[in-house]
Amino acid sequence: MRVAVWEVANRLGVVAGTPAELFSVLLAGPRRTVRLPLPPDHALVRALRPLGHLDLVLDEPPELPGPPPAGSVDLGDPAAVCAADPVRVTRAYEADPDPRGGLRPAWLRAGQSLLRDQDPADRALVLLAALDEGADPRTAAALTRGAAGSPWTLARSSRRPCTALTAAPDGRPVVREDRVLAVACLPDGTQAALDERGRLRLPGGRAGRLADAVAATLASHPATALAAAGDSVLTGDRMGTVHAFSLTGLEQAALHSGRVTALTATATATATAPAAATATATASGAAPSPAPAALTVYSGGTDGTVRAWRPGRPPGRSALARRPCPVVALHAAGPYLAVAWADGLAELCRPDTGGTALFRPGPRIRAVAATADGTLVVGLDDAVLHLACRASRPRR
Repeated sequence: MRVAVWEVANRLGVVAGTPAELFSVLLAGPRRTVRLPLPPDHALVRALRPLGHLDLVLDEPPELPGPPPAGSVDLGDPAAVCAADPVRVTRAYEADPDPRGGLRPAWLRAGQSLLRDQDPADRALVLLAALDEGADPRTAAALTRGAAGSPWTLARSSRRPCTALTAAPDGRPVVREDRVLAVACLPDGTQAALDERGRLRLPGGRAGRLADAVAATLASHPATALAAAGDSVLTGDRMGTVHAFSLTGLEQAALHSGRVTALTATATATATAPAAATATATASGAAPSPAPAALTVYSGGTDGTVRAWRPGRPPGRSALARRPCPVVALHAAGPYLAVAWADGLAELCRPDTGGTALFRPGPRIRAVAATADGTLVVGLDDAVLHLACRASRPRR
């Protein structure tokens, strides 16, 4: 059953570790036709049939391997399990409750990713990221060696819940554990959060004229996404429109078909006030006008696209990225853009060069953040992972 759930979830572009999680995801989605490599009498097929909004098309699968013979895979050897057939490893761990130095619980936690066709080095990295804090240090050391050929280095990980991520003005990742849709750091460092009703939550209830104006707007027009950069606060709504609030006014762009699910933005200082005005101000002893910030806004939606927009300009027609599943989270820092997708994929992208490095932790991704030095932070229901990028590889 476990292998079937993972394979079905991978085919549907969702994340599910148990039959109950798969049922929940399918019930929440639109009616669809699902082609399954399962026989009609399979337990998962029998469980899915009562869900009337699914049309099941069954393909007789090839003969699946039975339980592995004793001793065919050393379940305590990280190198052996990373190189072996993942279906056989999964079945062996299901039949043997021995934790094997932490390998078994890590495998069963990250199995949906491990089931995919990939290099042993990539499997080693996924297992390393999924290890419990109490795992045998020798297991972690062996997986670290095995992951040397992966495009990532696991810089650190912590077992803590994460619902949202952003970065403080100093670049430090900010992790939220409470029930919020998004979090953003305002220019003065104040953490503004978007609660589950789409309202702006501010520490102490107030955080300046702009934040108060945004909060008042969202009280009657709830948002679905939130970001802040420069002197602007950005929100998205269920109709696919992105709103850029600043003290000089409001700009809007219809960027998505369906709900905006994620927002991030970067601000670049532009030229100061015109030279004549600057010279006059200097001669009179007044300070020159501060440089305004040019925003680049990145948005993601249920339509499976990531788009870029510069307020003050019409939005471009082409998407930066497009996949057949919703965007879960975005975050930009320096030249990097972190993207999380509903099928469990995290990407660290370079929009200026087109380079992309990929990571699938196995469980669903709640949030992502990037740092200016190329670190990808991935927030899960029970962990926060920090991955340093060695290289980029083609999208898959």
